[in-house]
Amino acid sequence: MCAAVSLAVYRLYQDSLEIGMGNDLEALALPAGFLLWTLVFFILPRPFRTYVLGHELTHALWALMMGGRIGKMKVSRNGGHVELSKTNFVITLAPYFFPFYTFLVIAAYYLAGLTFEVEAYRVWWLAGVGLTWSFHITFTIHMLSEHQPDVQEHGRLFSYTIIYMMNVLVIGLWMVMVGPPRIATLGSMLVPEIATAYAFAWQQIIVCREFVAELFQEKAPPETVK
Repeated sequence: MCAAVSLAVYRLYQDSLEIGMGNDLEALALPAGFLLWTLVFFILPRPFRTYVLGHELTHALWALMMGGRIGKMKVSRNGGHVELSKTNFVITLAPYFFPFYTFLVIAAYYLAGLTFEVEAYRVWWLAGVGLTWSFHITFTIHMLSEHQPDVQEHGRLFSYTIIYMMNVLVIGLWMVMVGPPRIATLGSMLVPEIATAYAFAWQQIIVCREFVAELFQEKAPPETVK
């Protein structure tokens, strides 16, 4: 699944380059914002409290979307927690694949567009998307390099797989939201890639099974007749 999603999003990226973002300034705005925060992350003091706030609010947001209730929340520079009436692996891992502040920037732009003319600020908006997305990526990598109870709860292999796959899917969704591709285009690329990946995996399983069966047949001792 991870391989299929990666290939589909890469194909979407290639199509986006062929269509174009509209002008050179818009095409540079998002990567410029991304690079700016990356430099800030390594040069200036890191706003851990801001990250922890977004982390806990993401848990709360996904719990609400899945019918849960929210209790007390605590946020500090050293960590935080939020009390939830229910949880599952999506709610637990959501902060590692859902860029909360990027979601706020995108939502604010489209909500403002219902009342005001915001097209003139599109370049700044794209820069904001890139900056907040870089905030998410840098802090996610940094936090995953340390012991995380969220990851341990569901196992590293499963958690890292979900985190990687969902982050790549989010990249595809950003291309749809800020660029010319449509969600139907992403879907039309995902379906054949997933089918191809699983068909290939199934073929390899059959090949390995046949190889193991032949290997045991060769090593089996000859039958003796009494």
